[in-house]
Amino acid sequence: MNSYKNASFLKLAIRFGLIFLVVISLIKIVVSLFSAGGFEGMIVTNFSAETWKPFVINNLIISLMYGLFMGGYYKFIKNAN
Repeated sequence: MNSYKNASFLKLAIRFGLIFLVVISLIKIVVSLFSAGGFEGMIVTNFSAETWKPFVINNLIISLMYGLFMGGYYKFIKNAN
C-alpha cells in the first residue's frame, strides 16, 4: 500500500516543503560561500541587515510552491488510479 495515498494533502505539502526549504537553504549558503569569497562574504551576502529578509522570504516562497506542487502531484495525480 502506498503511504502517500492515505496521507492528507496538507501533511504531504508541509513535508515536501520543509525538506525542500532545508535543502535549498543549504545549497544557497554553500554556493555563496564559494562565490562571495568565504564565510564573511557569505554572511554579508545572505545574512546582513538588508539581505536576510529577502533570503528567507525567497526560500519560503519557493518551498511553499514546491510543497504544494509535490503534495498535489503525489496525492491527486500519481495515485489517482
